[in-house]
Amino acid sequence: MTILPVQDAKARFSEMPETCIAEGPQLVTRRGAKAAVLVPIKDWRRLQTAARPSLNDLLLSGDARLDLNIPERGTQRPRAAPALG
Repeated sequence: MTILPVQDAKARFSEMPETCIAEGPQLVTRRGAKAAVLVPIKDWRRLQTAARPSLNDLLLSGDARLDLNIPERGTQRPRAAPALG
């Protein structure tokens, strides 16, 4: 992974996408601290997909179930029939 200060990244930004595709992620620092990463789109999509759980994962996890206040069947009064006019 190439590490560039923000000033160098600005000066070479037109080269960065090609370098990113050829060599991998490009790390940009600001005042010596990690600030941003330029990654190829295929890697970005893979990371997004991995971070997003599937519907199956959500349904099977214990966190997906909420304590819902659902009344028992047959305990509520039936609806009144609509008035025919």
